[in-house]
Amino acid sequence: MSEVKGSHWWSPWVMASRPRTLTAAVSPVLVGTALAIAERAFDPGAAIAALLAAIWIQIGTNMYNDVADYERGTDTQDRLGPMRVTQAGLLTPRQVRTGALLSFGFAAVAGLYLVFIAGWPVLVIGVGSILAGLAYTAGPNPLAYNGFGDLFVLIFFGFVAVCGTVYVQAGYVPAAAWPAALGVGSTITALLVVNTVRDIETDRRSGRRTIPVVFGREAGVAEYGALLLASYVSVIILRLTGSENWLVLLPLLTIPMGFRLFQVLRTEEGATLNKVLAGTARFVLIYGLLLSIGIILASLYPSP
Repeated sequence: MSEVKGSHWWSPWVMASRPRTLTAAVSPVLVGTALAIAERAFDPGAAIAALLAAIWIQIGTNMYNDVADYERGTDTQDRLGPMRVTQAGLLTPRQVRTGALLSFGFAAVAGLYLVFIAGWPVLVIGVGSILAGLAYTAGPNPLAYNGFGDLFVLIFFGFVAVCGTVYVQAGYVPAAAWPAALGVGSTITALLVVNTVRDIETDRRSGRRTIPVVFGREAGVAEYGALLLASYVSVIILRLTGSENWLVLLPLLTIPMGFRLFQVLRTEEGATLNKVLAGTARFVLIYGLLLSIGIILASLYPSP
């Protein structure tokens, strides 16, 4: 087994959790909590539990993806993306699979509190989220391999996460949650698209049917651009249909950042796109923060 020189025993576990991708778990909870604050229904206990559940589901999904891709032969020495601990030999498949299941277990513990305070709909959301995390790369027809990975991310990291977070605090889903969820989900799906554009050749050899594999690299780049555009259109919809204050348009400040990321994705290839992956992860968090701040401020100062 390989070792990371000078590292601690926990270093491979941190690597397996993919810390940079955890913005995809944090951003929807921030926005959902901002919506709860706007509804005068903020519950700090529920917000913290929702955040912990989202983070542990994300970590569990990341770990299961790590070992599943290794066992399917997708992650090889030709891998262009960041190091994966199973493929690198830093942890055994059994260790990583156990870590994934423990992570889902920790998420379930946080979820039980949410079920206690918000009822059975949260149980359905929680169980569905964990099963979807497993189904992403597990089973005979995993979502990441059959072309449904992008839709899965948009639904669960956008609509389920945002609407679920506000529901456990407010007891209902306000109308503003839907365009907000579309915006957040679009940015997180764009994070996935960077991977599929970068890995088009290795995905093709391993049998993954992603949009770039099926329709070409240009289609993947166009999808990334369309998702960023959708994230901006969604806040405009939020402004026109649910808020009287332009502050909900704060995420539009990320347009220069989004354009730069799109340009690099369009013109560069291979491992160079890892910087677009890291940049998009930051974009997800900044967008979510700005949207959350805008929603809260607009609720405090409803007039333009």
